[in-house]
Amino acid sequence: MFWDKISPLYDLFENVYNHKVYAGTGKKVAEFIDPADEVLECACGTGAITVCIAEKCRRLIATDYASGMLKQAKRKCRKFRNVSFKRVDITSIKCRNDRFDKVVAGNVIHLLPEPGKALAELERVVKPGGRIIIPTYINMSKRSAGLAVKFIEFLGADFKKQFDMDSYRKFFNEIGYRDVEYYVVDGRMPCAIAVINKKL
Repeated sequence: MFWDKISPLYDLFENVYNHKVYAGTGKKVAEFIDPADEVLECACGTGAITVCIAEKCRRLIATDYASGMLKQAKRKCRKFRNVSFKRVDITSIKCRNDRFDKVVAGNVIHLLPEPGKALAELERVVKPGGRIIIPTYINMSKRSAGLAVKFIEFLGADFKKQFDMDSYRKFFNEIGYRDVEYYVVDGRMPCAIAVINKKL
């Protein structure tokens, strides 16, 4: 699997190419996490967002489909006692309805053939009144951002979608999420964070 192969080098690439956004996204996501929260993170990757969530929440289950990414995330989060790791398919989360206070899925929506199915699962497992937090890199038509995407695709990544801010908003609107807050962590390749409140 591509993400297993690239996992030892992923942080290096991100920090060299897009450090400000890579570091800033986790900090921004953590602003939505409360000390009493039980949080599910899907597609945790190497744990860049995970470490920021772990510092804020009561309990965190960090998941990814790629074992190599989970291995890197475990290493990064070894000082935390409130984090556990599991290999999970974001489109088929094996847990009961309404379990988590917050659910986070970073930089994965654009890689999925059925992103709506994943969002339905995230909505299912978050409590009424809870939040679904979806950070995703967006291409603001900057030449350097486009080159980075092409480079990662050349290595073997399979991007199903590419978003700018308008198409990101349109994506959520078209699958039925109209009450969404958006925040942008700006930098070489910005990250748009969509925050969805699950109705009571």
